[in-house]
Amino acid sequence: MINLRPATSADLDLLRYWDEKPHVISSDPNDDWGWEVELERTPDWREQLIAEIDGRPIGFIQIIDPAHEESKYWGDVTENIRAIDIWIGEETDLGKGYGTKMMQLAITRCFADSSVTAIFIDPLASNTRAHRFYERLGFQFLEHRRFGDDECFVYRLSRANWHHQSEMAK
Repeated sequence: MINLRPATSADLDLLRYWDEKPHVISSDPNDDWGWEVELERTPDWREQLIAEIDGRPIGFIQIIDPAHEESKYWGDVTENIRAIDIWIGEETDLGKGYGTKMMQLAITRCFADSSVTAIFIDPLASNTRAHRFYERLGFQFLEHRRFGDDECFVYRLSRANWHHQSEMAK
């Protein structure tokens, strides 16, 4: 069973270590997360979470409100949207369904707020494995967009599609 807990400064060394893993770098090659500063901050527009199995950290999730996020990474975004970043820390934990469960927990967390209408994600355009992963979860391709140095695909999961996917899974 996977649970999510807030990331804290006690996770600094772990997050730095994961940031150096080749599979993490290949999915997010140009971002500096600024962990030393960001783990100390708790703005109301962001959650940074560690996914654990029986107390063992396996991954990281960030959920933001892109309309209020300070860097305006997503540009002008309407209210009531969320955006998710996710990764598995260790290569040995890939391909075991942990990412799917982590995303399901993150999606449920986002849509627990009844005002949230959709969720965005932005995998690299070259990351076809991630595209298939998100599409299986009900995300729909929205557009190709450049974020800084990264060519990305933007995907969107609407509340209606999430409910439809949830019903199909039952």
